[in-house]
Amino acid sequence: THLGLKNMIKEVDEDLDSKLSFREFLLIFRKAAAGELQEDSGLHALARLSEIDVSTEGVKGAKNFFEAKAQAITEASRFEEEIKAEQEEKKKQAEELKQRKAAFKELQSNFTQ
Repeated sequence: THLGLKNMIKEVDEDLDSKLSFREFLLIFRKAAAGELQEDSGLHALARLSEIDVSTEGVKGAKNFFEAKAQAITEASRFEEEIKAEQEEKKKQAEELKQRKAAFKELQSNFTQ
């Protein structure tokens, strides 16, 4: 309905212009990924949308849909890469600590002989 649509726009309208910019549109997917959307909200349904009918939405609507999906995938990939980088850094630090301890024990053994 008209009121439902206005409420959905109001939920992500950061600049309060009563319009949805591309950034605000992407905010829908960010909020969905973070679990910040209510299950019964229209935005939750929009974020879960996995297909689009070009005959009803038009080419521009389909273009926007696919751009938003590509952006969401890119964001998810970047997040995964950050997590992997953090894990690699922790492994590297643990390995360095292990090597330092081994070097210390070796030096210590020189003094105890």
